[in-house]
Amino acid sequence: MFENFITVGTQVLELFILIALGYLCGKTKILNKTAVKSVTDIVLYIVTPCVIVENFMRPFDGEMLGGLLVAACSALCIHTLSVVIAMSVFHDKIPEKNRVYRFALIFSNCGYMSLPMQQAILGSDGVFFGSVYIVIFNLVMWTFGVWLSTGSGKELSAKKIILNPCIIGMAVGIVIFLLSLPVPEIISKPIGFIANLNTPLPMMVVGYYLSQSKLLDAFKDGKGFICVLLRLVAVPLIAFGGMMMLGIRGTILITCVIAAGAPVAASTTMFAAKFDNDADLSVRLVSLSTLLSVITMPLIVGFAQTVGG
Repeated sequence: MFENFITVGTQVLELFILIALGYLCGKTKILNKTAVKSVTDIVLYIVTPCVIVENFMRPFDGEMLGGLLVAACSALCIHTLSVVIAMSVFHDKIPEKNRVYRFALIFSNCGYMSLPMQQAILGSDGVFFGSVYIVIFNLVMWTFGVWLSTGSGKELSAKKIILNPCIIGMAVGIVIFLLSLPVPEIISKPIGFIANLNTPLPMMVVGYYLSQSKLLDAFKDGKGFICVLLRLVAVPLIAFGGMMMLGIRGTILITCVIAAGAPVAASTTMFAAKFDNDADLSVRLVSLSTLLSVITMPLIVGFAQTVGG
């Protein structure tokens, strides 16, 4: 286990060096809110779909397709588990705070934080299975997440779900994979170049948000601390135990544990701002969970690798 801890810890440390760079850029005003919004859009609309497509550019394999379905079912069950915990634990009298606590517990940073780690620890197979986790994340976020943030279904939009860049990337990737379509080098190489931005850009964005947050206030918030501990520790450990009981092992197990144990999703802040909930609280939860994940993720993922890898 110690060796696995060192391996995962090294990967997390490398990511946090990039986060530190983003933090410095935020403090020195090299990065500002406008620039970060543009970078976030580039990652969401261009980089992440390219990462997904790149890892589906492989010959069809029935076993991998079966694994993809297992990963999808696992992701759906993990999100359902998170919903049950969130709705059971948090009953704040202020709706704008209550919605943020629940949203933060349910949705992990399974794109920004997980894909780079899955790539580093598990290689292309980790990203292959991690991609379907992101698809489930987006489906749940743009349905239940919207309902949770608004208290009604008026803002739900099938168009937003279908046209989500991750869903489109997954659809393109699935077609390439199922049909074993050869992708010309003149197309595959640029896709690879863009996909390589998936690690540095998101980490620097996280660092920027850390530079703008009041972490000390986050530590003083008892409910926030409970929310973050449930997100970082309880959800991945329960998910790990459930998958072990069902006989799921290896790359799929570790991929899902990494995604389930990631810090609070950055979209928590975007949704809080969009739907007039407590945006300041959301920033504190994202920042605190990101900071603490440097300790929790190596421990939990290292444990999962040792027992179920």
